[in-house]
Amino acid sequence: MATTFIDKARITLKAGNGGNGAVSFHREKYIANGGPDGGDGGRGGDVILVVDDNMSTLMDFRYKRKYAAQNGVDGTSRRCTGKDGQDITLRVPRGTVVRDTETGEIIKDMSDKNPFTICRGGRGGWGNSHFATPTRQVPRFAKAGLPGISHDVTLELKLLADVGLVGFPNVGKSTLLSVVSKAQPKIANYHFTTLFPNLGVVYVDDGVSFVLADIPGIIEGAADGAGLGHDFLRHVDRCRLLVHVVDVSGCEGRDPVEDFDAINLELEQYNTDLASRPQIVVGNKMDILQDPEQVERLRKHVEDKGYTFFELSAVAHQGTRALVQTVANRLADLPPVLVYEPEFIPQPPKVDASEPLQIQHLEDEQTWIVEGPWLQRLMGNVNFGDYESRMYFDRVLRDAGVFTQLEEMGIQDGEIVSMYNLEFEYQH
Repeated sequence: MATTFIDKARITLKAGNGGNGAVSFHREKYIANGGPDGGDGGRGGDVILVVDDNMSTLMDFRYKRKYAAQNGVDGTSRRCTGKDGQDITLRVPRGTVVRDTETGEIIKDMSDKNPFTICRGGRGGWGNSHFATPTRQVPRFAKAGLPGISHDVTLELKLLADVGLVGFPNVGKSTLLSVVSKAQPKIANYHFTTLFPNLGVVYVDDGVSFVLADIPGIIEGAADGAGLGHDFLRHVDRCRLLVHVVDVSGCEGRDPVEDFDAINLELEQYNTDLASRPQIVVGNKMDILQDPEQVERLRKHVEDKGYTFFELSAVAHQGTRALVQTVANRLADLPPVLVYEPEFIPQPPKVDASEPLQIQHLEDEQTWIVEGPWLQRLMGNVNFGDYESRMYFDRVLRDAGVFTQLEEMGIQDGEIVSMYNLEFEYQH
Protein backbone atom coordinates (compact mmCIF):
# COMPACT_ATOMS: atom_id res chain seq x y z
CA MET A 1 0.00 0.00 0.00
CA ALA A 2 1.35 3.45 -0.91
CA THR A 3 2.39 5.80 1.87
CA THR A 4 -0.04 8.62 2.54
CA PHE A 5 1.56 11.95 1.68
CA ILE A 6 1.22 14.50 4.49
CA ASP A 7 2.99 17.84 4.05
CA LYS A 8 1.54 19.89 6.90
CA ALA A 9 1.13 19.08 10.59
CA ARG A 10 0.46 20.99 13.79
CA ILE A 11 2.13 19.68 16.93
CA THR A 12 2.77 20.69 20.54
CA LEU A 13 6.29 20.45 21.95
CA LYS A 14 7.25 20.52 25.64
CA ALA A 15 10.76 20.45 27.07
CA GLY A 16 11.34 18.78 30.42
CA ASN A 17 11.11 20.63 33.72
CA GLY A 18 14.19 20.93 35.89
CA GLY A 19 14.33 18.69 38.96
CA ASN A 20 13.96 20.22 42.44
CA GLY A 21 16.89 20.81 44.72
CA ALA A 22 17.09 18.78 47.93
CA VAL A 23 17.04 19.90 51.55
CA SER A 24 19.38 17.53 53.39
CA PHE A 25 21.97 17.59 56.17
CA HIS A 26 24.98 15.36 56.50
CA ARG A 27 24.40 12.71 59.15
CA GLU A 28 27.23 10.35 60.02
CA LYS A 29 28.31 8.68 63.24
CA TYR A 30 31.14 10.48 65.04
CA ILE A 31 30.84 13.53 62.71
CA ALA A 32 29.02 16.39 64.38
CA ASN A 33 27.49 19.33 62.54
CA GLY A 34 27.98 17.79 59.11
CA GLY A 35 26.22 20.69 57.48
CA PRO A 36 23.88 20.94 54.47
CA ASP A 37 24.48 18.46 51.66
CA GLY A 38 21.35 18.72 49.51
CA GLY A 39 22.10 18.15 45.81
CA ASP A 40 20.80 20.06 42.80
CA GLY A 41 17.99 18.92 40.56
CA GLY A 42 18.79 17.60 37.09
CA ARG A 43 18.22 19.64 33.96
CA GLY A 44 15.08 19.00 31.92
CA GLY A 45 15.45 17.35 28.51
CA ASP A 46 15.45 19.40 25.29
CA VAL A 47 13.27 18.94 22.19
CA ILE A 48 15.55 18.65 19.16
CA LEU A 49 14.72 18.56 15.44
CA VAL A 50 16.97 16.77 12.94
CA VAL A 51 16.74 16.20 9.19
CA ASP A 52 16.21 12.64 7.97
CA ASP A 53 16.79 12.23 4.23
CA ASN A 54 14.96 8.90 4.29
CA MET A 55 11.70 10.71 5.09
CA SER A 56 9.57 12.32 2.38
CA THR A 57 6.35 13.04 4.28
CA LEU A 58 5.14 14.32 7.65
CA MET A 59 3.01 11.21 8.07
CA ASP A 60 4.64 10.44 11.45
CA PHE A 61 2.99 13.56 12.90
CA ARG A 62 -0.52 12.83 11.63
CA TYR A 63 -1.78 10.94 14.67
CA LYS A 64 0.64 11.86 17.44
CA ARG A 65 0.44 15.59 18.10
CA LYS A 66 2.12 16.05 21.51
CA TYR A 67 5.79 15.43 22.23
CA ALA A 68 7.40 15.94 25.63
CA ALA A 69 10.99 15.52 26.79
CA GLN A 70 11.76 13.95 30.14
CA ASN A 71 11.83 15.99 33.36
CA GLY A 72 15.02 16.28 35.39
CA VAL A 73 15.26 14.14 38.53
CA ASP A 74 15.25 15.78 41.96
CA GLY A 75 18.53 16.15 43.82
CA THR A 76 19.35 13.92 46.78
CA SER A 77 21.57 13.96 49.86
CA ARG A 78 25.38 13.87 49.83
CA ARG A 79 25.35 16.66 47.23
CA CYS A 80 24.17 14.21 44.58
CA THR A 81 22.77 15.98 41.54
CA GLY A 82 19.64 14.47 40.03
CA LYS A 83 19.88 12.85 36.61
CA ASP A 84 19.23 15.13 33.63
CA GLY A 85 16.03 14.49 31.71
CA GLN A 86 16.43 12.65 28.41
CA ASP A 87 16.22 14.77 25.27
CA ILE A 88 13.61 13.90 22.65
CA THR A 89 14.71 13.98 19.00
CA LEU A 90 12.11 14.40 16.24
CA ARG A 91 13.08 13.53 12.68
CA VAL A 92 11.63 15.58 9.81
CA PRO A 93 12.10 15.51 6.03
CA ARG A 94 14.67 17.89 4.54
CA GLY A 95 12.93 21.11 3.54
CA THR A 96 10.51 21.21 6.49
CA VAL A 97 9.72 24.78 7.53
CA VAL A 98 8.89 25.15 11.23
CA ARG A 99 6.46 27.98 12.02
CA ASP A 100 5.03 29.41 15.21
CA THR A 101 1.39 28.33 15.08
CA GLU A 102 0.03 31.51 16.62
CA THR A 103 1.87 34.06 14.46
CA GLY A 104 2.78 31.98 11.40
CA GLU A 105 6.35 33.28 11.62
CA ILE A 106 9.23 31.02 10.57
CA ILE A 107 11.25 29.60 13.45
CA LYS A 108 13.60 27.39 11.43
CA ASP A 109 14.01 26.06 7.91
CA MET A 110 15.22 22.48 8.29
CA SER A 111 17.27 22.42 5.11
CA ASP A 112 20.72 21.70 6.52
CA LYS A 113 22.20 18.80 8.46
CA ASN A 114 22.56 20.63 11.78
CA PRO A 115 20.26 19.61 14.68
CA PHE A 116 18.06 22.42 15.99
CA THR A 117 17.02 22.72 19.63
CA ILE A 118 13.54 24.19 19.47
CA CYS A 119 12.59 23.88 23.18
CA ARG A 120 15.16 23.97 25.96
CA GLY A 121 14.68 22.10 29.20
CA GLY A 122 14.38 23.94 32.51
CA ARG A 123 17.39 24.35 34.78
CA GLY A 124 17.48 22.18 37.87
CA GLY A 125 16.84 23.81 41.25
CA TRP A 126 19.70 24.34 43.69
CA GLY A 127 19.96 22.15 46.74
CA ASN A 128 20.40 23.70 50.18
CA SER A 129 24.18 23.16 50.09
CA HIS A 130 24.35 26.16 47.74
CA PHE A 131 22.90 28.48 50.35
CA ALA A 132 25.32 27.86 53.21
CA THR A 133 27.25 30.96 54.30
CA PRO A 134 29.24 31.84 57.45
CA THR A 135 26.15 33.56 58.83
CA ARG A 136 23.64 31.03 57.44
CA GLN A 137 25.07 27.65 58.31
CA VAL A 138 21.81 25.68 58.41
CA PRO A 139 19.74 26.66 55.34
CA ARG A 140 16.47 24.77 55.52
CA PHE A 141 15.32 25.56 52.02
CA ALA A 142 16.12 24.55 48.45
CA LYS A 143 14.88 25.70 45.06
CA ALA A 144 12.37 24.21 42.67
CA GLY A 145 13.46 23.43 39.14
CA LEU A 146 12.44 25.81 36.37
CA PRO A 147 9.83 24.74 33.81
CA GLY A 148 10.86 23.69 30.31
CA ILE A 149 9.83 25.71 27.29
CA SER A 150 6.66 24.64 25.48
CA HIS A 151 5.67 25.65 21.96
CA ASP A 152 2.86 25.02 19.49
CA VAL A 153 4.41 24.75 16.02
CA THR A 154 3.26 24.02 12.49
CA LEU A 155 5.46 21.86 10.27
CA GLU A 156 5.22 22.64 6.58
CA LEU A 157 7.13 20.59 4.02
CA LYS A 158 8.45 22.60 1.08
CA LEU A 159 10.48 20.34 -1.18
CA LEU A 160 14.06 21.30 -1.95
CA ALA A 161 13.95 21.13 -5.74
CA ASP A 162 15.77 23.21 -8.35
CA VAL A 163 13.08 22.82 -11.00
CA GLY A 164 9.32 22.35 -10.72
CA LEU A 165 7.09 20.79 -13.36
CA VAL A 166 3.74 22.59 -13.53
CA GLY A 167 0.75 22.22 -15.80
CA PHE A 168 -2.74 20.79 -16.12
CA PRO A 169 -3.43 17.15 -15.17
CA ASN A 170 -2.54 14.50 -17.74
CA VAL A 171 -0.21 16.70 -19.82
CA GLY A 172 2.76 14.33 -19.35
CA LYS A 173 4.64 15.77 -16.36
CA SER A 174 5.11 12.40 -14.67
CA THR A 175 6.19 10.78 -17.92
CA LEU A 176 8.77 13.52 -18.47
CA LEU A 177 10.11 13.04 -14.92
CA SER A 178 10.41 9.27 -15.42
CA VAL A 179 12.27 9.74 -18.72
CA VAL A 180 14.88 12.28 -17.58
CA SER A 181 15.50 10.78 -14.10
CA LYS A 182 15.31 7.45 -12.30
CA ALA A 183 12.12 8.42 -10.50
CA GLN A 184 9.18 6.07 -10.95
CA PRO A 185 5.99 8.10 -10.51
CA LYS A 186 2.61 6.59 -11.18
CA ILE A 187 1.69 7.09 -14.84
CA ALA A 188 -1.76 6.53 -16.37
CA ASN A 189 -4.00 8.08 -18.99
CA TYR A 190 -6.40 9.87 -16.66
CA HIS A 191 -6.49 13.10 -14.70
CA PHE A 192 -5.02 13.41 -11.20
CA THR A 193 -2.87 10.30 -11.55
CA THR A 194 -0.28 12.11 -9.44
CA LEU A 195 -1.68 12.79 -5.98
CA PHE A 196 1.53 13.95 -4.28
CA PRO A 197 4.81 15.49 -5.42
CA ASN A 198 7.56 13.27 -6.80
CA LEU A 199 11.26 14.11 -6.87
CA GLY A 200 13.93 12.93 -9.28
CA VAL A 201 17.61 13.75 -9.75
CA VAL A 202 18.49 14.58 -13.38
CA TYR A 203 22.11 13.83 -14.30
CA VAL A 204 23.20 15.95 -17.26
CA ASP A 205 27.00 15.55 -17.44
CA ASP A 206 29.83 14.72 -15.06
CA GLY A 207 29.34 16.91 -12.00
CA VAL A 208 26.20 18.52 -13.44
CA SER A 209 22.81 17.54 -12.06
CA PHE A 210 19.64 19.08 -10.66
CA VAL A 211 16.57 18.04 -8.66
CA LEU A 212 13.27 18.00 -10.56
CA ALA A 213 9.86 17.98 -8.83
CA ASP A 214 6.66 16.76 -10.45
CA ILE A 215 3.83 18.75 -8.85
CA PRO A 216 0.26 17.35 -8.99
CA GLY A 217 -1.75 19.05 -11.73
CA ILE A 218 -3.69 22.21 -10.95
CA ILE A 219 -6.80 23.36 -12.79
CA GLU A 220 -8.76 26.55 -13.24
CA GLY A 221 -10.38 27.53 -9.95
CA ALA A 222 -7.68 25.87 -7.85
CA ALA A 223 -7.47 29.06 -5.80
CA ASP A 224 -11.07 28.42 -4.78
CA GLY A 225 -10.38 24.78 -3.94
CA ALA A 226 -11.22 23.13 -7.27
CA GLY A 227 -9.39 19.88 -8.01
CA LEU A 228 -6.51 19.45 -5.61
CA GLY A 229 -6.53 23.20 -4.94
CA HIS A 230 -3.24 24.90 -4.16
CA ASP A 231 -2.24 22.34 -1.56
CA PHE A 232 0.89 21.26 -3.40
CA LEU A 233 2.05 24.54 -4.88
CA ARG A 234 4.05 25.19 -1.72
CA HIS A 235 6.48 22.61 -3.09
CA VAL A 236 7.49 24.88 -5.98
CA ASP A 237 8.02 27.88 -3.68
CA ARG A 238 11.75 27.16 -3.57
CA CYS A 239 12.18 26.17 -7.22
CA ARG A 240 14.60 28.37 -9.12
CA LEU A 241 13.04 27.51 -12.47
CA LEU A 242 9.63 26.27 -13.64
CA VAL A 243 9.11 23.94 -16.57
CA HIS A 244 5.55 24.57 -17.76
CA VAL A 245 4.25 21.50 -19.60
CA VAL A 246 1.39 22.03 -22.07
CA ASP A 247 -0.43 19.31 -24.04
CA VAL A 248 -0.33 20.44 -27.70
CA SER A 249 -1.67 17.22 -29.21
CA GLY A 250 -5.29 18.34 -29.25
CA CYS A 251 -6.43 14.82 -28.33
CA GLU A 252 -8.54 16.16 -25.46
CA GLY A 253 -9.93 19.09 -27.42
CA ARG A 254 -8.14 21.66 -25.25
CA ASP A 255 -6.68 24.98 -26.42
CA PRO A 256 -2.97 25.06 -25.42
CA VAL A 257 -2.83 28.88 -25.30
CA GLU A 258 -5.79 29.04 -22.94
CA ASP A 259 -4.26 26.27 -20.81
CA PHE A 260 -0.95 28.13 -20.57
CA ASP A 261 -2.61 31.37 -19.49
CA ALA A 262 -4.92 29.61 -17.03
CA ILE A 263 -2.04 27.92 -15.19
CA ASN A 264 -0.06 31.17 -14.99
CA LEU A 265 -3.12 32.91 -13.58
CA GLU A 266 -3.43 30.25 -10.87
CA LEU A 267 0.27 30.65 -10.05
CA GLU A 268 -0.22 34.39 -9.71
CA GLN A 269 -3.23 33.95 -7.45
CA TYR A 270 -1.19 31.66 -5.23
CA ASN A 271 1.96 33.78 -5.14
CA THR A 272 2.85 36.73 -7.38
CA ASP A 273 6.54 35.98 -6.90
CA LEU A 274 6.01 32.43 -8.15
CA ALA A 275 4.26 33.69 -11.28
CA SER A 276 7.30 35.82 -12.13
CA ARG A 277 9.74 32.92 -11.63
CA PRO A 278 11.78 32.01 -14.78
CA GLN A 279 9.93 29.53 -16.97
CA ILE A 280 10.67 27.21 -19.84
CA VAL A 281 7.52 26.21 -21.72
CA VAL A 282 7.26 22.69 -23.15
CA GLY A 283 4.81 21.68 -25.83
CA ASN A 284 4.41 17.96 -25.10
CA LYS A 285 2.87 14.99 -26.98
CA MET A 286 4.22 16.11 -30.36
CA ASP A 287 4.16 12.44 -31.48
CA ILE A 288 0.34 12.50 -31.61
CA LEU A 289 -0.06 16.11 -32.79
CA GLN A 290 -3.34 16.67 -34.65
CA ASP A 291 -3.09 20.35 -35.63
CA PRO A 292 0.40 21.87 -36.22
CA GLU A 293 -1.16 25.36 -36.21
CA GLN A 294 -1.92 24.98 -32.48
CA VAL A 295 1.80 24.57 -31.76
CA GLU A 296 2.72 27.69 -33.73
CA ARG A 297 0.04 29.71 -31.94
CA LEU A 298 1.41 28.60 -28.57
CA ARG A 299 5.02 29.22 -29.63
CA LYS A 300 4.28 32.80 -30.72
CA HIS A 301 2.22 33.50 -27.60
CA VAL A 302 4.94 32.16 -25.30
CA GLU A 303 7.89 33.81 -27.03
CA ASP A 304 6.07 37.16 -27.12
CA LYS A 305 6.03 36.92 -23.31
CA GLY A 306 9.79 36.31 -23.25
CA TYR A 307 9.77 32.56 -22.49
CA THR A 308 11.79 29.82 -24.18
CA PHE A 309 9.66 27.22 -25.99
CA PHE A 310 10.47 23.55 -26.57
CA GLU A 311 8.70 20.91 -28.63
CA LEU A 312 9.05 17.35 -27.41
CA SER A 313 7.44 14.00 -26.85
CA ALA A 314 8.29 12.64 -23.43
CA VAL A 315 6.87 9.19 -24.12
CA ALA A 316 8.94 8.90 -27.32
CA HIS A 317 12.07 10.45 -25.69
CA GLN A 318 12.14 13.14 -28.40
CA GLY A 319 13.67 16.49 -27.43
CA THR A 320 14.19 15.56 -23.77
CA ARG A 321 18.01 15.68 -23.92
CA ALA A 322 18.03 19.20 -25.35
CA LEU A 323 15.54 20.28 -22.67
CA VAL A 324 17.61 19.06 -19.70
CA GLN A 325 20.77 20.65 -21.12
CA THR A 326 18.97 23.98 -21.49
CA VAL A 327 17.59 23.69 -17.95
CA ALA A 328 21.09 23.00 -16.57
CA ASN A 329 22.50 26.00 -18.42
CA ARG A 330 19.75 28.27 -17.07
CA LEU A 331 20.25 27.02 -13.50
CA ALA A 332 23.95 27.89 -13.66
CA ASP A 333 22.98 31.57 -13.88
CA LEU A 334 20.23 31.51 -11.24
CA PRO A 335 20.65 32.01 -7.47
CA PRO A 336 20.71 28.87 -5.25
CA VAL A 337 17.61 27.21 -3.82
CA LEU A 338 15.84 29.48 -1.36
CA VAL A 339 16.39 28.83 2.33
CA TYR A 340 14.00 30.77 4.55
CA GLU A 341 15.45 33.02 7.22
CA PRO A 342 13.96 32.85 10.73
CA GLU A 343 11.30 35.49 11.44
CA PHE A 344 10.14 34.44 14.88
CA ILE A 345 11.56 36.37 17.83
CA PRO A 346 10.78 34.76 21.19
CA GLN A 347 8.75 37.17 23.28
CA PRO A 348 9.42 37.54 27.02
CA PRO A 349 6.72 35.84 29.10
CA LYS A 350 3.80 38.02 30.03
CA VAL A 351 4.05 39.33 33.55
CA ASP A 352 0.77 39.48 35.41
CA ALA A 353 1.63 41.39 38.56
CA SER A 354 -1.86 40.66 39.88
CA GLU A 355 -0.65 37.12 40.56
CA PRO A 356 0.62 37.39 44.16
CA LEU A 357 4.18 36.40 44.97
CA GLN A 358 5.00 34.24 47.99
CA ILE A 359 7.55 36.11 50.11
CA GLN A 360 9.05 34.34 53.11
CA HIS A 361 11.43 36.02 55.58
CA LEU A 362 13.94 33.75 57.32
CA GLU A 363 15.00 36.11 60.11
CA ASP A 364 17.75 33.91 61.56
CA GLU A 365 19.38 33.69 58.13
CA GLN A 366 18.65 37.25 56.99
CA THR A 367 17.15 35.81 53.83
CA TRP A 368 14.02 36.67 51.85
CA ILE A 369 12.65 33.91 49.63
CA VAL A 370 10.58 35.21 46.73
CA GLU A 371 8.62 32.76 44.55
CA GLY A 372 5.58 32.76 42.32
CA PRO A 373 4.32 31.35 39.00
CA TRP A 374 5.01 34.43 36.85
CA LEU A 375 8.45 34.90 38.41
CA GLN A 376 9.29 31.28 37.65
CA ARG A 377 8.23 31.68 34.01
CA LEU A 378 10.21 34.90 33.75
CA MET A 379 13.42 33.38 35.10
CA GLY A 380 13.14 30.41 32.78
CA ASN A 381 13.44 32.80 29.84
CA VAL A 382 16.18 35.15 31.07
CA ASN A 383 19.84 34.64 30.19
CA PHE A 384 21.61 35.88 33.32
CA GLY A 385 24.94 35.76 31.53
CA ASP A 386 23.85 38.62 29.28
CA TYR A 387 23.91 42.21 30.57
CA GLU A 388 20.84 43.35 28.59
CA SER A 389 18.85 40.36 29.84
CA ARG A 390 19.78 41.14 33.44
CA MET A 391 18.73 44.77 33.00
CA TYR A 392 15.42 43.59 31.52
CA PHE A 393 14.91 41.30 34.53
CA ASP A 394 15.64 44.13 36.97
CA ARG A 395 13.23 46.44 35.13
CA VAL A 396 10.41 43.88 35.19
CA LEU A 397 10.83 43.38 38.94
CA ARG A 398 10.74 47.12 39.56
CA ASP A 399 7.73 47.68 37.32
CA ALA A 400 5.89 44.82 39.05
CA GLY A 401 6.54 46.44 42.45
CA VAL A 402 8.58 43.54 43.86
CA PHE A 403 11.24 45.76 45.43
CA THR A 404 8.61 48.13 46.82
CA GLN A 405 6.81 45.20 48.41
CA LEU A 406 10.05 43.95 50.01
CA GLU A 407 10.79 47.39 51.41
CA GLU A 408 7.30 47.66 52.86
CA MET A 409 7.88 44.30 54.58
CA GLY A 410 11.09 45.62 56.13
CA ILE A 411 13.99 44.31 54.05
CA GLN A 412 17.36 45.83 54.99
CA ASP A 413 20.44 46.56 52.92
CA GLY A 414 22.78 43.60 52.78
CA GLU A 415 20.09 40.99 53.34
CA ILE A 416 19.86 38.17 50.83
CA VAL A 417 17.04 37.88 48.28
CA SER A 418 16.63 34.32 46.97
CA MET A 419 14.63 33.74 43.75
CA TYR A 420 14.82 30.16 42.51
CA ASN A 421 18.40 29.74 41.18
CA LEU A 422 19.36 33.34 41.89
CA GLU A 423 20.66 34.99 45.05
CA PHE A 424 21.74 38.60 45.48
CA GLU A 425 22.31 41.12 48.24
CA TYR A 426 19.62 43.73 48.43
CA GLN A 427 20.65 47.37 48.06
CA HIS A 428 18.21 50.29 48.02
